[in-house]
Amino acid sequence: MFKAILKPESLIAAAMMGFAAYLMWHATVLPIGWDGARGPGGGAFPFWLSAIMFVATGGVFLRSVLSGVRAEDMKPFFEPGMLGPVLAATLALGLTILLMPIIGAYLAIPLFMLWYLRFFGRNVWTVTLALSLTTPVVLFFFFEVALLILLPKGITEPLFFPLYAMFF
Repeated sequence: MFKAILKPESLIAAAMMGFAAYLMWHATVLPIGWDGARGPGGGAFPFWLSAIMFVATGGVFLRSVLSGVRAEDMKPFFEPGMLGPVLAATLALGLTILLMPIIGAYLAIPLFMLWYLRFFGRNVWTVTLALSLTTPVVLFFFFEVALLILLPKGITEPLFFPLYAMFF
């Protein structure tokens, strides 16, 4: 039974359950119930989505533990050749997150996408540029205009003042 808990899928499911529990706890800072005329509280969607994630990963964890241990379950999680690309993508994503408060989400995300699509994924320039340039526009309209959620802008914030005047 203990070996079944140490299987990679069991460990990842347990970590995801812990993360979901943290998100649920963090979402309770805002109201999670229904507020009469206004609808769900600000923490309702994060809380309930995290609860669904907790239940789903709990199912994966139980299935993994109850299925026992087979020889192929204890093979290395990553093939040796895959560790480099996974680390490269993880470091690039971490750099993107670090750059967001400095240069803003609307520059950091397209730069990551440009690197990931063209140089890491080896896509053609037309696909790379189309996705890298349209994504920040879609993100702006979805988050800032539709949901009224401001994303970090960093040094680019003065460029958004005319857009704010148009939409707000």
